Parts: sequence; structure tokens; C-alpha cells
Amino acid sequence: MPEPYDVITMGRIGVDLYPLDIGVPLARVETFGKFLGGSPTNVAVAAARLGRRTAVITRTGRDAFGEYLHQELRGFGVDDRWVTEVEEYPTPVTFCEIFPPDDFPLYFYRQPKAPDLEIHPPELDLDAVRDARIFWMTGTGLSAEPSRAATLAALRARSGSPAREFRTATVFDLDWRPMFWDGGDHSAVAPARYREALAHATVAVGNIDECEIATGEREPRAAARALLAAGVELAVVKQGPKGVLAVHRDGSTADVPPLPVEVVNGLGAGDAFGGALCHGLLAGWGIARIMRYANAAGAIVASRIACSSAMPFPDEVERALAEGTVTGDIAAGPAGAAS
Repeated sequence: MPEPYDVITMGRIGVDLYPLDIGVPLARVETFGKFLGGSPTNVAVAAARLGRRTAVITRTGRDAFGEYLHQELRGFGVDDRWVTEVEEYPTPVTFCEIFPPDDFPLYFYRQPKAPDLEIHPPELDLDAVRDARIFWMTGTGLSAEPSRAATLAALRARSGSPAREFRTATVFDLDWRPMFWDGGDHSAVAPARYREALAHATVAVGNIDECEIATGEREPRAAARALLAAGVELAVVKQGPKGVLAVHRDGSTADVPPLPVEVVNGLGAGDAFGGALCHGLLAGWGIARIMRYANAAGAIVASRIACSSAMPFPDEVERALAEGTVTGDIAAGPAGAAS
């Protein structure tokens, strides 16, 4: 039997075209950097950077951008065996604007449909999904068929099989992107889809807006309690500048402040947090230590322009924790490569 993966993620992938000019409107940007993108894909990259064996289940177009994404995944050490092509649709592209410290508009080009929403249940390697120590899925995967059915099939495969001693968590990244749902912010079906997925997850991660979609609650502790009531064992509520709240079904809690950082681009910080969360869960750490570590990983990425290539290595996270802040040399990365 093949060795189980530490982390398998499922869902969005694309090419991020980020301006290399900070504080400039997109209409006036002249120079862009090209990066691997897509939240669950970046989580796989982040966990791989921390030494974990990872893979991603997704789809690209049959085009040059799809080839680029395969190349990047392999370069980051993420297994791309379940990244397949869709003939009908182009690989998505995402642009952003960078206005530090807290304004980073995103522009998704996923029309007429993104290939990553064309994942079909029969294509899944359910044995690998079932056996992975952590399986990570997102709210976006629930927004359209056949991706919704495939995501739920993967979740049921894990929750419906006997527990394995090496299995650590099934993580639902709430990942609320209203532009991907019929009805947008007023989607009538999204809350029900979220509740259906929560019944199969053991960990839920989301910010206040995402928790409100999933539970109807905006107050952090009330949202955490509602997520636990929906079926998970660990609720992680991200509160931006107020830090992160984690509440476990066993009664343990952690309310961790953010790590000081000079923000360059806040996009991708949540994905670094996710990869570090997986790393800490796999290591068997207590929730306070996990949250501090994940906060530090997210802060490092917030200090850099890129997402995927900005994901930190373990020594960088440990340095940030030891120094109590993200210093300029940490932000610059190895020889400035990740800045």
C-alpha cells in the first residue's frame, strides 16, 4: 500500500498576475509577476515548504498557463498527478491591486467556467483521499457542479470509513467568494451547502465574514460555538488585526494576537496560515502553539508581494517567532528571492 500523503488539498488553481508596482491602480500598472495561485493549491505549497508530503486535486485548461502550473507545482514539491486538463475552458487568471496595509482588490477571470469546477466524482482517487492524514477542501468547491458533488464525495469517503490512526484532520476552509455563487452575497443556497460540508469536517477555518455564511454568527466566540455545534472538533476564527481564536470541542481555547509585520500584500497570508495549521496538526502540537506558528507564517507572507513563492520555510517561521516580529531580512527571504 502506498504511503499516505500528509496533506491532500482540493479545489481552486490558477495563475496570479500581481503588479510589481505597489500602490498603483491596475490601469496604470506596467510590470507584473506571474505566480502559481489558488487558495487550496497555495496551502499545499505552504505545507510542502514546511516539509510535508502534499498533493492537490484540481484541473487546468489545456493551454500554456496549465503547463506553467504543472511546472510550478513540481518545482515546489507538490504532487500534480491529480491535476488534469479540461479541453473546453481556459486556465483562470487572477489580477490584484496592492494598496498596503489593508486594501488588495482581486479580479478573477474564470469565465465561462473555471476548469477546477469541472472535477467529477468518478475521477477521484478516493483511497488516497481517505488515507491522507489531512484532507483540505474549500467553500469555492461547493459553488457549482460537478465540483460540489466531487467535494462531498471526498468528504463522505473520509467521514464514512473506519478511523485510521494516521488520519489527523478533515479541514473545511470556509473560503467565501461571493462572486463564484449564484446570488453573490445574497446566495440562498450557500449556507445550506456549507452546513452539509461541515457535518463531514473535523476542522473549520474562516474569517468573520466566512463564519457568518456558515453559521449566521459574527461574534467570534459565538461563531466558534456554532461551528462546533455543526459537527467539527476544532473551530478556527481569523479576526484580522485582532488575531485568531481557536476553540476545541474538548474545551481548550487559544486567543492569539497577530505577529507585528509591515504588510506589503495581505493576499496569501491565509494560505500560509493554512499550510502551517496542517503542519502543526500533523506534529501533534497544542492549539496555542499551532495558532502562534500559523500566525507567524501568515505574517511572513503578508510582508512579501507573492503568494506561492513567498511561503516560508521552517527556519523563517521559527526566527519570526523568536524575534516577535517579521523583520526586514525575514521579509526579504533567502537572498531576497521571495520578496
